Amino acid sequence: MNQDFTEEQKYLSAKKRVKDIKGFYTHLAIYCLVIPIIIFVNLKFEPHFHWFWFSLLGWGIGLSSHWFSIFGFRLLGFGKNWEDKKIKTMMNEYNQIK
Repeated sequence: MNQDFTEEQKYLSAKKRVKDIKGFYTHLAIYCLVIPIIIFVNLKFEPHFHWFWFSLLGWGIGLSSHWFSIFGFRLLGFGKNWEDKKIKTMMNEYNQIK
């Protein structure tokens, strides 16, 4: 199978990857905003039964699976060659500023 990609295919692949990553971080932000509200409501109106754990754990499992579908098993997105890629990206940014 030929692994040569045209520039358009590379662009479309990169665009999809960026969209997927953005979707994950949106999911994470919503989780971080909603879970404290759920905890507050639970403890305010039903303090003797902590049902917020079901939401926290269930949604957390979903968020974790979303992470693995986007980043795989890399810890915090720092996979192989991460430093080299980041250095190249920053060098390109500095070259564009000049």
